Amino acid sequence: MTTPEDSQPQPSSGEPTLQQKFFRYFQQEVTALQDQMDRIGDRPLIAGERADAADHCLAGISRLSSEVKDASTYLPSYDQRTYAEAVKALQDKLQETRAAFAPKQKFSFKSARKSPSAISLSDAAELAAQKRRGVPGYLSPNGNTPGTSQSGTPAYLQTPPDEKSTSSNRPVPDAPHPSSLQQATSVPATPEEQPSRPALSTTATSTTISSQSHAHILLPSSSIAAPTPCTISRLTSCILDLSTSRSASFASLTINNATSSLLCCGTVNGPAHVTGLRNCTLVIVCRQLRMHECAGVNVYLHCTSRPIIEDCKGMRFAQLPQTYFDLTAAGQSGLADSANLWDQIDDFKWLKSEPSPNWSVLPVGERVPEETWREVVPGGPGWRTEDILKAVGIQPQSGR
Repeated sequence: MTTPEDSQPQPSSGEPTLQQKFFRYFQQEVTALQDQMDRIGDRPLIAGERADAADHCLAGISRLSSEVKDASTYLPSYDQRTYAEAVKALQDKLQETRAAFAPKQKFSFKSARKSPSAISLSDAAELAAQKRRGVPGYLSPNGNTPGTSQSGTPAYLQTPPDEKSTSSNRPVPDAPHPSSLQQATSVPATPEEQPSRPALSTTATSTTISSQSHAHILLPSSSIAAPTPCTISRLTSCILDLSTSRSASFASLTINNATSSLLCCGTVNGPAHVTGLRNCTLVIVCRQLRMHECAGVNVYLHCTSRPIIEDCKGMRFAQLPQTYFDLTAAGQSGLADSANLWDQIDDFKWLKSEPSPNWSVLPVGERVPEETWREVVPGGPGWRTEDILKAVGIQPQSGR
C-alpha cells in the first residue's frame, strides 16, 4: 500500500534544490567579500586604490542584498531573515574597515586662509587633480580613467610608439609633460582606440591589467612571489597569458568587460568573479567560479566547486587542456587532486526543471586542439595577435 507521502514527487537525490543552490552561492559570496575586506588595508593609498577596493566591496554587498530579495520567491521567511542579517553584518564590517583605515582629518573653521581642511568642494577637486598629475601614468580628467603606475612594467609590454593612433578628433590631455607622452596621449571613446599605456601593473599586493586593445600580454615568470588578487578589465581583441609562472597562483580573480579576447588566467586559489565577457575564450583553474552577464564564451575549466552563471547566454564549457594544466601552478596548489566539476553548472536565472538553455558542453570536435595550445597560443616571432585569436576560434574586432 502506498501512503500519501509515497505519492508525493520527491526531488532527485543528485540534483540540489533551489534553496540549496542559493545557500551554497551565498556562502561563496560572503567568503569572497570578507576576503576582499580583509585585504583593503594592504592596498596603497596612492591613486585611490584603497577607496576603490572599498567601493568594490560595497558594490558586491549591494548586489548580494538584491539577490536575496530576488530569491524571496522560493526562500522561506526564516531563511530570508537570516540572509538579510548576514548582509547587514557585511555592511557593518565594511563600515568598520573603512573607519579603521581612513586617514585622520583636521577641521578648521576660524582661519580665512584656505587649507586642505577648509576649502570648497571645487577647490578640493582641483587640489586632488594636481596631486594625481604627479603620479606616474596619470591620465587627465578628460579621460575618466585613473592612472596606473609604470613601475616594474617591462618595455615589451608597452605598445610601440609607431603604433599610436593619430586621429585628429581625439581629446588631448591638459598640458602634457614630455615624460608622460609615452604613457598616455588621450583617452579613447571606443575600445578600439586604446591609448599607449602600461598593460600590466604588479605590486606586492596586487596584479592589474586594464584598458588594452589588440595586445599580447604576458605575465613575467618572476612577477608573482606570493598569492595576490588579480584584476582584469576593459580588454578588446587581446591575448592575456597569466600561465607562465608555475610556482605562483592568484588569491582571487576579478574580470570586468572583455570582448573578442583569449584570457588564460592561470591558477586561482580562491574565487573567480567574471562579468561582461563577449565572444571570448576563458581558460582557468580555480576553486570557485561565478560568471555574470556574459555571452558567447567558451570556458576551458578546472573547478573544484560547482560553477555559477547568472544573466548569461551562449556559454559552452570544456575540460582544461592538459597542455595548459601542465603550465600552471595547479599541480603544486593541490587543485589537481580535487574533483573537477567543470560540467556541473548552476544557472541562477533558470528556475525550471528542464536543463538550462544558457549553457552547454563544448563538443569535442569544436574544442581547440592540444597542439594549438602548445605551439600557437604562446606566440613568437612572426605571430600576430589576430592570427592567434583566429586559431582558437575568436574573430578579432577591426584594428586600431
